[in-house]
Amino acid sequence: MAIARKKRTGKSRHFAAAEEIGTRILRGDFAPGVLLPNEAEWCKRLRMSRSAVREAIKMLKAKGLLNSRPKVGTRVEPRERWNLLDRDVLSWYLATPDRGRFLKSVQEMRRIFEPEAAALAAAHRDSTQMTLITEACRDMGTATTVESRIEADVRFHLGILSAAGNEFLVPFGFLIESALANVFDYVTRSVGTLRHAQSLHENIEKAIRHRRPDAARRAARLLLADTDDIIEHLPPPAVERAKRRRKIAGGSPSPAATPVVDR
Repeated sequence: MAIARKKRTGKSRHFAAAEEIGTRILRGDFAPGVLLPNEAEWCKRLRMSRSAVREAIKMLKAKGLLNSRPKVGTRVEPRERWNLLDRDVLSWYLATPDRGRFLKSVQEMRRIFEPEAAALAAAHRDSTQMTLITEACRDMGTATTVESRIEADVRFHLGILSAAGNEFLVPFGFLIESALANVFDYVTRSVGTLRHAQSLHENIEKAIRHRRPDAARRAARLLLADTDDIIEHLPPPAVERAKRRRKIAGGSPSPAATPVVDR
């Protein structure tokens, strides 16, 4: 196993073990309520020390995936207790065949608050907040890499939440920051052109700048509908994996250095 062959320090060892076990849980190898193998068995499977496995279990318990009881063992918690907004859990979730479900769930959550947040921002934003939203929108349009565009996209949406004037929306925005970034990453890498998406963001920015709450609300809904459509047509996991293998074999640039084209 790849994990066993890598030399890792104490911290990275237990994180690697947590990642392996957590990914198996998220992809359904261990269903909620199932009793996990004991520490000794995990040590054999992962070729890691008992202390590394023990720390990994603690880490997964803190993320809501596991629960341990003396003389009983460690069980997988019910799905509703999993902290799906945790950065690590999000990244493991996106690596599973169930990624489509994750993306659609995030979109449902966004539809609950983003249109109204945009309307509130149009009504309450101050000049400083407007400048941050405008700059983020502009940076999206001029981004030269996928990574810089995603970063600007996240700033744009967090800026709207901040400008809405509701003190509970700001911490909520930072809570879902990773979820938003993962959705934006998928969408940005999936579309052939970003021109339409950019114009949808610019419509939101314009409505907020001109203090038009109804227009901001409608513009946010149109953006969400566009993202929904992209996610709805995402390829099955097996097809996408095959596509990635072909790109790698053909010498395509890695995702870490993907340029933004056809803006």
